[in-house]
This record gives sequence, structure tokens and C-alpha cells, in this order.
Amino acid sequence: MSSIKFIVLFGMLLISNQLMAQSLAYKALLKGIYDKDFPVITIEGADSMEHPVFLDTRALEEYEVSHIRNAIWVGYETFNMESVRKLDKNQPVIVYCSIGARSENIGKKLQQAGFKEVYNLYGGIFHWVNEGKPVYSKEGKTDKIHAYSRSWGIWLSNGQKVY
Repeated sequence: MSSIKFIVLFGMLLISNQLMAQSLAYKALLKGIYDKDFPVITIEGADSMEHPVFLDTRALEEYEVSHIRNAIWVGYETFNMESVRKLDKNQPVIVYCSIGARSENIGKKLQQAGFKEVYNLYGGIFHWVNEGKPVYSKEGKTDKIHAYSRSWGIWLSNGQKVY
């Protein structure tokens, strides 16, 4: 009986170490991608804001699989300022993509265009989903999440990956 307990305990320890390592690796990845001079906002920070506008900077195919509730799709390759012309430049804007690289670039363009309060969502939609936050498609709440590619999909630990 004690050997079974040892095997279970060892297995749990191994799994927790793998999750921690992935978390540390993910944090290192994000630190290497983000510009230290561009503001990043955590999920908790976003939740505490009153009426922020979420802008999804991923490809339309990714957005259509799922997105943060009420997010406006602005794209990345196809982004232009016309897509945000109706937004109040004084309202808080949170940009996001899969992990935050594309969204930071769009966020900088918004700042240059006069938007006063622009933030990049820490960890992007991957971190959002991994933290158990809901995502939506045109049909409503979903557990599907576009993983961008198989190599980037390793950073998703929750949700049903779509490629």
C-alpha cells in the first residue's frame, strides 16, 4: 500500500513541477517580448476598470473562434485607424492577441494617434483562458480557443484548442 502512495505522490510532484516550469517559461517568454516602456495590465487590473474597451488584434479567423466578451476586432495585418475612429480617445483601451506581441504593436499605434490610456493585456487571451476567464463566439460562451499554431498551443492549458 505504501508503494502506491509513493507512486501517486511522485506523480503529483512531477505534474506540479511541470506546471511550475511552464509558468516560469511563459513568464520568461512574455518578459522577452514586451517593451518595458509600454503599459501592461493584468486580468485583475482589467476587471477593476470601469468600462474598458477591449480590442482584439488577432487575425479574423482567430477572433471568430473566440474572443473576450464585447471585444472589437481590429486585426493586425489589416489594422487601420479607421477601425477605431468611433472610439473615445479618453476611454481606457485594452489590446490583446494570443500572448501580447501583436497587440503591443497596435497599442503603440493607438498611443501615437492620441489615445490616452492604452494597455496590453498581460499574457493575452492565452493567459485569460488559462486563468479560467470566459471567451465567446457569435454563438455565445465557448471553450474553444484558437491556439495560433501547434508550437504556440503549448502555452494553452485550458480550453479546446483550435488550429
